[in-house]
Amino acid sequence: MKLYVIKLNTIHKCILIGVFALILFIGIYASRETVVEVFEQKRDLPIYSVECEQKKASITFDCAWGADDIPDIINTLKEHNVRATFFFVGHWAEKYPDMVKLISDNGHDIGNHSYSHLRMGAIDSNRIRSEISKCDEVLKKITGKKPELFRAPYGDYNNSVVRIARELNEYTIQWDVDSLDWRPGITPEQIKDRVLKKVKNGSIILFHNDTPHTAKTLPSIIKEMQNKGFELVPVSELIIRENYEINVEGRQIKKK
Repeated sequence: MKLYVIKLNTIHKCILIGVFALILFIGIYASRETVVEVFEQKRDLPIYSVECEQKKASITFDCAWGADDIPDIINTLKEHNVRATFFFVGHWAEKYPDMVKLISDNGHDIGNHSYSHLRMGAIDSNRIRSEISKCDEVLKKITGKKPELFRAPYGDYNNSVVRIARELNEYTIQWDVDSLDWRPGITPEQIKDRVLKKVKNGSIILFHNDTPHTAKTLPSIIKEMQNKGFELVPVSELIIRENYEINVEGRQIKKK
């Protein structure tokens, strides 16, 4: 009887060990599959800059708050024969339709910056689509043109944001040169220094309107860039339209 109990216990132990081994194997395999799936998922990147042999770059402005400095910015661009790209928040455009029309009539790109200036990476796909589409409607009503460029507020995006913008026939545009003109305490000299040190062929430069220094600093920044041989063109003329890919740095390059 004693021998029987020992054998039964041994069998039970073997069964338990087998069950635990099976659970461990399943856990490891499942984890491996999850890890592989995550790493194999391709990151859908916006355009941060563009491969460009010529000395070309684009100046862009995000418009989300006031509008008092827009006429000065437009006059500066006109004086230096520069066309730029403006990204408008929808409710800003509704508040300042005359400024949107002024910018459009002067030949600058009209870009979508969402309707409500939300963090797009934190909302669901339906809201992402609604934010882009609603802003499109506002801008088309004012200018007669549907935007083909989109920039996510705060530069906050994920694969869904880029994909949905693409489904709406819009390129998602980031930047590789940030002026930080919005930052409290930054000086005009610091803004200028940041831009001139970082700009390169194919750069997309980020400015904002309604800041203490941007409109006043812009003339000298443009002059310095033009003195360095840069041609400043809108993003719509900088990007590659066909047969391209975007590398891990967000640089749009021509496929070979």
